[in-house]
Amino acid sequence: MTRNISDIKLPIVLLAAMLVFHTGYTQELTPTYTEAVLNVTVVSEAGSPPVGDTIRFVPEGAEDGYYGVTDESGKFSLLIPNNKTYEARFKNSQNQIQKASIPLPGNEKIVFDFKLNYELPRVYTLDQVFFATGKAILTAVSFKELNELVEVMKFKTEMKIEIGGHTDDVGEDSANQRLSESRANAVRNYLIKNGIEGDRVSARGYGETKPVAYNTTPEGRQKNRRTEVRILSQ
Repeated sequence: MTRNISDIKLPIVLLAAMLVFHTGYTQELTPTYTEAVLNVTVVSEAGSPPVGDTIRFVPEGAEDGYYGVTDESGKFSLLIPNNKTYEARFKNSQNQIQKASIPLPGNEKIVFDFKLNYELPRVYTLDQVFFATGKAILTAVSFKELNELVEVMKFKTEMKIEIGGHTDDVGEDSANQRLSESRANAVRNYLIKNGIEGDRVSARGYGETKPVAYNTTPEGRQKNRRTEVRILSQ
């Protein structure tokens, strides 16, 4: 006998910036006594189905797991081993990893329906993108998050974004403006170099004009030295 497990509905904000895509789009899958069918539905608060959003399901205690990408109906299905508890992992508007627990019993034929409700943020910070001090040269640690953005944009082919460069208020205003523009363009060039069309990415430097924290402390200045993504269309 096949048993359906009821939906989990979570009021979350999801940022689709995962790196690895899975080919498990919505399809007719058959559960077995060792593998469960996981049906995932993602709906925005406006009621529209998002396309190309990635969610991963990781067994507790593991480092890696299974991935799904929403299709044009905002859905995908996976066939995953049962008799485990999985963490559904995604990112919120502050770019923090969020988790939801999904227990899948063993020795049963299980179909599990998992529903996420969220509103995609229009602007977010690339928290792991860094530059050489006083320069517009990306450091190697930045490549992972930028590659994730590349993968998302390759799947979401209608997405257009603006890269915004921001600085603290140390130094001359004009120098900070030029540095923010150069850094924004450095990120844009990286995306283009890795396969994203130039007309989908614009770059703008804001200098020190839009702080998110006080510039009176090192911590505040660090927060103000940031690179943002603004989603223009998707």
